[in-house]
Order: sequence, then structure tokens, then C-alpha cells
Amino acid sequence: MKHIQLIILTSLLLVACGGDKKKNTVESVLETNNLETIRAKRAELVENQEEIHAKIKQLDEAIAKIDTVKKVPLITTITAKTEVFNHQLEIQGNVTTKNLLVITPEFNGILTNVYVKEGQKVSKGQLLAKIDDGGLSQQLAQLKIQADLARTTFERQKRLWDQNIGSEIQYLQSKSNYEAQQEAVNQLQQQVSKTSVKAPFSGTIDDVITEQGSVVAAGQTPLMRIVNLNDMYIETDVPESYITDVTKGKDVTVSIPVINKTVDTKIRQAGDYINPANRTFKIEVPVPNKDKDIKPNLTAKLKINDYTNKEALLVPLSIISENAEGEQYLYTIKDKKKNGEGIATKVIIKTGKTQGDVIEVLEGIKNGTEIIKEGARSVKDGQTVKVIKY
Repeated sequence: MKHIQLIILTSLLLVACGGDKKKNTVESVLETNNLETIRAKRAELVENQEEIHAKIKQLDEAIAKIDTVKKVPLITTITAKTEVFNHQLEIQGNVTTKNLLVITPEFNGILTNVYVKEGQKVSKGQLLAKIDDGGLSQQLAQLKIQADLARTTFERQKRLWDQNIGSEIQYLQSKSNYEAQQEAVNQLQQQVSKTSVKAPFSGTIDDVITEQGSVVAAGQTPLMRIVNLNDMYIETDVPESYITDVTKGKDVTVSIPVINKTVDTKIRQAGDYINPANRTFKIEVPVPNKDKDIKPNLTAKLKINDYTNKEALLVPLSIISENAEGEQYLYTIKDKKKNGEGIATKVIIKTGKTQGDVIEVLEGIKNGTEIIKEGARSVKDGQTVKVIKY
């Protein structure tokens, strides 16, 4: 009987405790809508939270003592190796040619004949057009007749003079008259020749500007444009600071974006004159044009090899920092263990030229030096780090 009563009492206590626990939940407290009850519950939760944070802190301290690897930064490295470094100066220029000319007449008159068409290939000296000579041809014909008579008279007088026949004055007069007539013929021939428009060089007639029958003026009226695409070159200005580096014979890579073409060539000529207005000097770079697809006035990009180091040490620009004194530095690894852990060491360096995303290191490191790459901006001098490999 006593045993049964004990069981019943225990059950009642469990039910009561369960009911109290259910009544003590946040939901049940909120349902009471009693301010004091809600405040009491909040205070209880805050006390429990502080207790939990204190226990978490104890656990973290224990982990920190046991897990020594946790504080070691993970980094990657590269090994400095000597390699050939070709620095390139990048500038722009325009394609041109010395064989591009707008032909103008040397004689005033009417353009009576045009013998070529646009796109026609012509040879040097070929007749391109004819201008009315205004009767000069007839005058030339008459002068030639007079010159022939003067020559015959002179030759006869000379034979007589050689035989001591006749007077010296007659001989000299005939000689002078012949020379004067011959000079007049030569001068008029030069005038008549100006009425013929001839090709100054071999090439292609790019444009016929003035039509047949038009009145043209010497040195003013453009007749036609002739171009030869064989001797193309780029002329551009280079800053004076490169005058000792950009010289005749230096390698150049020329790219022409419009036609998607790249050619390798060399500097043909480098000027010795510095333009005082913009402190630059001119260079000429020939451009091979076998396919005739390179045209005058195209924009070109030039990469000029102005510096070469056959044993350069190159590192990424992203790993280099600068201190308050303006000195550049990077981090290397010392005392590296088998597990990859080592000591990060700050090294002051002296740099040279840059190309793209790399820079030349002149002093501070040597061939084979292991340099911190990823993580270089976050480590400190003397800090233990761990090298990982991807």
C-alpha cells in the first residue's frame, strides 16, 4: 500500500514539474501579458546567455593553447628565376609613304587629254595627261628650222676657216648664231614638255581629280593622285627621354587594328633633332606591304624594344609595397620546414622597368629566392607562415 502511494505521489510531482516547465516557456510568458513576468523571463535569459558566452570563451582559450596552427597565415610563393626581359615602349603612329602625290600641272592652259583612269597602274615617266600648248609646238618647229640653217652655216664657215679661207669675224658670227638658235630651241622644248603630265614614279592612279577640258593653272590645279604602296612606313614622335634607347636598328612590332595585322620590323631612321615645342624626336619604321592591304593614314600601334636584360629577375607588381621612406619591399621565406612553415622576412629592393603586370628587380633578391605571392599584403616581418600549394 505504501509502495502504491509512493508511485502516485511521484507521478503527481512529475506532472506538476512538467506543467511548470511548460508554463515557463517564452510563449507561455508572453501569453500572460504580465509585465513583471516578462521582465523576469528576460533577466533569466540574459543570465543564461552570459553564462554560455563565458563557457565558449573558456573553450576558445583551450583550443588556442592546443591548436598552434590556427594563427599561422596561409600563403603561396614563387621562386625568382633569371630570364630574358625585353622592355617595350608603346606609342602610336600613322602609316604613310613618300610615294603619295597629288599631281599639279606645270603649264597654264586647257587640259585636252587624260590618258589614265582611277585604279590604273602606271610606270615612271608614263604620259598621264596633255595640256594645250597654245601654239608653242608650231613655234618650236620654226625654231628648229632656223637652228638647222644656223648649224649648216656654221659648219660650212668652220670648214672654210680651217682652210684659212674667210675672215675670223664671219666664223665667230656663224658660231654665235648657231649656239643662240640651239639655246632658243632647248628653252622652248622645255616649255612644251611642261604641257605633258608624266608619272613621277611607278604606282596606281588613286583618283582623277580634274576632268578633261578643264582650264588648269600651273602649280595650283590638282589633276590626279598617284600612290605606290610598296614603300610604306610609319613616322611618329618619341619622347626625348628615350633618345639613347630608341635608335636605328631596334626591333619594332607594328600592329594595325583596323585590318587585324601585325608585322615585325626595325627602326629605319631615328632623328637627331629635338622638337622644342613638345620635346620629342622623330623615327621612321618601314612596314612590309606585300599584300597591299596597308593603306596610307591607317593608325598603327608600335611596340619598340628599347631595353633588354638577358638575366632579369621579374616579380608581379601586386606583391610589392612601399614604406614611409619611399622604399619598395617584398617578403621572402626563411628557415622553411618540411611541413611548409617558415619565417616571413621583409626585403628592401630596387626595381627597374615594368612591363604589363611584372617589374624588374635590380637589387635585394637573387636567383632562387623564394618570394611570398598570395598573402604578401597581409603578413608581417618575422611572422610564422605556412606555404600551401595549389
